[in-house]
Amino acid sequence: MREEIINCKNQALAQIMSSSDSNELEGIRIAYLGKSGKLTSLIKGIKDVPEEDRGQIGILINQAKNTVIEEIANKKNSLSISSRKWFDPTIPGIKPKVGHLHLVTSAIREISDVFEKIGFVRVRYPEVEWDYYAFGGLNFPVNHPARDDWETFFVDTIENSKYGPMLLTPHTSSGQLREMERAKPPIRMINIAKCYRRQSDVSHTQMFHQFEGLVIDKGISIVNLKGTLDYFAKNFFGNNRVARIRPYHFQFTEPSFEVDISCDICQGKGCRLCKEGWLEIGGAGMVHPTVLKNGGIDPNKYSGFAFGWGVERVLMMKSGLNIADLRLLYSTDLRFLKQF
Repeated sequence: MREEIINCKNQALAQIMSSSDSNELEGIRIAYLGKSGKLTSLIKGIKDVPEEDRGQIGILINQAKNTVIEEIANKKNSLSISSRKWFDPTIPGIKPKVGHLHLVTSAIREISDVFEKIGFVRVRYPEVEWDYYAFGGLNFPVNHPARDDWETFFVDTIENSKYGPMLLTPHTSSGQLREMERAKPPIRMINIAKCYRRQSDVSHTQMFHQFEGLVIDKGISIVNLKGTLDYFAKNFFGNNRVARIRPYHFQFTEPSFEVDISCDICQGKGCRLCKEGWLEIGGAGMVHPTVLKNGGIDPNKYSGFAFGWGVERVLMMKSGLNIADLRLLYSTDLRFLKQF
């Protein structure tokens, strides 16, 4: 029986050394140490060994059993280590990807910085507004097209007896009256906020951002307005771009102007975006006397100017960006956004 025990142990060790995974090792353990295993059967056969040899045979079987158990454990440990990926703790870690500000957010910060340098104070006013602040108080007649359901998003709620229906503000100009109610002259504010209109094409989206400038003080004239617009154009667009002002009509300014900038995509030649080489940025003009009165300011004592431009519009016209479709800014297309 001694020779049988040694042969059984050697067979088990050979199989353990050649095994390649934990499942195979478990099969070997059962084959030799299970209830019907080979070594287990030899242990049960000790009772048939002559009494004078039982002690030595028992020791030999226990040694064989312990050796098999130990080698199975060693093999499992070596298989576990070899299956791990190589790792060097001294190598610098991989830095996680870090996002960046959206183009529109960066533009808003840049616009704010430009105007803050000449004394404008950044303010914020409601995006869900009353008709009075968006239209009525700004000298819009009741039948004006901008107050139509096809132009403005009205909120389905009870009308205010004083301020009229509720709406999503179509322009930041509503902040003019609120600023005049909040602070008395001299006023020099810049209001940047979301606006909403029922328009969607290469240069319009239903939601967009506008920045509204308002200056009110004694002796303010169109010269101050023109100087402010030229200052912004030079600091935001660059010296290689050309701006122009042309007469227009707005309900809340008189005289009124449209401000255009030469197209950076076609260099003023005309393209799908600008049509004729110029892109309309927004409106400007001297604050209408009626609007001053509605804001509680005496138009005989004070005058002022205002301008309202689209953030996305001025961003599209920034030199070097070449954004031909405004809707790309809100497309969530990472191939586009990662470029900036």
